[in-house]
Amino acid sequence: MSDNTTTQCLLFSDIFLKSVVARFDQRQGSSDGGALLLKAADRRYELIARLASCLQDERQPGKIDHSLQELLAQRVFAIACGYADANDAARLAADPIHKLLLGRDPVAGHDLASQPTLSRFENAIDTKELYRLSEALAASVIQRHAQRLRHRVRRVTVDLDPTDDPTHGAQQLSFFNGHYDSWCYLPVVMGFVSFNDEAEQYLCAAVLRPGNVTAAVGAVGILRRLILLLRHFLPGVRIRVRLDGGFAHPEVFDLLEAESNLEYAVAMAKNAVLKRKVKPAMRQAGKLSRHSGRTEHVYGEARYAARTWPHERRVIIKAEVVRAEGKPPKDNPRFVITNLPQSPQWIYEQVYCQRGEIENRIKELHDLQIDRTSCSQFWANQFRVLLTAAAYVLMQELRLRAAYTNCARAQVWMLRERLLKLGARVLVSVRRVVVHLPASFPFLPTFRKVALALGALSG
Repeated sequence: MSDNTTTQCLLFSDIFLKSVVARFDQRQGSSDGGALLLKAADRRYELIARLASCLQDERQPGKIDHSLQELLAQRVFAIACGYADANDAARLAADPIHKLLLGRDPVAGHDLASQPTLSRFENAIDTKELYRLSEALAASVIQRHAQRLRHRVRRVTVDLDPTDDPTHGAQQLSFFNGHYDSWCYLPVVMGFVSFNDEAEQYLCAAVLRPGNVTAAVGAVGILRRLILLLRHFLPGVRIRVRLDGGFAHPEVFDLLEAESNLEYAVAMAKNAVLKRKVKPAMRQAGKLSRHSGRTEHVYGEARYAARTWPHERRVIIKAEVVRAEGKPPKDNPRFVITNLPQSPQWIYEQVYCQRGEIENRIKELHDLQIDRTSCSQFWANQFRVLLTAAAYVLMQELRLRAAYTNCARAQVWMLRERLLKLGARVLVSVRRVVVHLPASFPFLPTFRKVALALGALSG
């Protein structure tokens, strides 16, 4: 009996009617059998190939066992399956499904790259390659959905939102951020685009920034690139930009107003001038709240010019008095700067408030552990953020293909549990590879629909 028998065999002797033995000896098995869908999604998207084309391989050709595209694919597929760290590579190196995803023989093929190889790969990416990768990611997403909608797009909505990324070591450019009360990075800006009146917001940008910057830093460059790409793939489309109060910066407004056929709604933090302008509406909201005993709000508008602005802009005012049980009433004024001509209530409720859905997308990115930025070098961590973004783009493609099923609005972690985490046995013959999946799989109809939508044939 070998020394590691206890890890290879477990005996449950007094739980069931008969003794049950669990043996960990299925060498041609995998717990990620459904990850075949990721490969099918990428084949349709061609995302990994486009990202890999942005990288330059400076290694000695005679000493290469894993191409850059294979290393990129290995990390993206692993992240989508829930293995965010390069340390997981040691446990996945011989996994038949993960080898199959990279085009290798799942049984006899060479093992996948090790953790040291992946760490060297992550730390070798330079700033020019990161710029090209970011641009390729955004272009791939915009082009994919322009083609999906046959270029019949009336309006594209762009949402940017920052989120913190707490750090727990000596990571380069990690700083204490008073707003988040922690040492962190500040990934920008997650940038999302949505088309026409669709509910889904598709990730197209993810930029890591030092932890001591404000929300607006980098926003102008990101917006400019996204606008150029949208104009390229969807000429003449109307663009709508929605931003929270951290982006209310003169340079951001100057960019937005210099573009033709562009609408914007940008939140604005309250200040002394805006507080004066909202007083009449707050008195009215307070009176309504006292009569009803409930939270009440009143909409209005004003013209306002900050000291650094070249001219006045329209401000939508929401004067709200919030009542909660056991607490005194609280004034909650909100302000949105916009160039839209519609009524204040419609702009606030139908345009600006709809950006709140972006919080769910950011939670999904945290579920994929986009904050696993544990490399010591800043640019290596930026590369990790982009790898996670690419994995998320593929997961969004699976959700899109799952329309009208019980996974149509499932969160990414649930998609992973329902569609990817399947016990599989892989058998290889001369003519084909057969992946045996559970016959009692409860989400088989959804899996089948997604697979057929991605090009599989019914057998």
